[in-house]
This record gives sequence, C-alpha cells and structure tokens, in this order.
Amino acid sequence: MQELNRRYRGKDAPTDVLAFPYEEEDLWGEVVISLDTCRRQAEEMGHSFERELSILIIHGVLHLLGYDDETEEGWREMVRLQEEVLRRLEDEEEA
Repeated sequence: MQELNRRYRGKDAPTDVLAFPYEEEDLWGEVVISLDTCRRQAEEMGHSFERELSILIIHGVLHLLGYDDETEEGWREMVRLQEEVLRRLEDEEEA
C-alpha cells in the first residue's frame, strides 16, 4: 500500500484505502484496501473487522464518487456520509 500511495499520490506513507477511478462509463474504478491495516484499526477502534472493512469500502466508494478528504471540511463530510451509509446498512440487517 505504501508503494501504491507513493506512486499514485506522491505520499511516501502507508495507508488503509486507495481509490482509483476509471475513465470508462461502465466502471467506477477500483478500491484497494490494506487488510492488515483494517485489522489493526478495528482493534484500535474497538469494533469488528467487518465494521472497519465496511467503513473502508464506503470510504473508497465515496472517493470514486468524487468526494475528497484532503480538507477538514471534506473529511467531516465523508465521515458523516460513511456513518449514514453504515446506519442504513445496519438498519436493513435488523429488518
């Protein structure tokens, strides 16, 4: 992940999720997730691996949809949307 982050974003640091949008109309792009980082973050946050993986998938898809977290405002909006999507998914599971 660090190599991908360095190559495509110019940031020489590990990361948990990267999104690569496609130019083609039929495909949104790719979301790449570090499963080791996902496990570690789940433990640090005190929730399940599955919940953390869901958060990272949603985060990556939001990037593919054009959202950006490089600013404080953008980051807050992405977190808000992630929580909203997670809440809706959990509500559907309970129904």
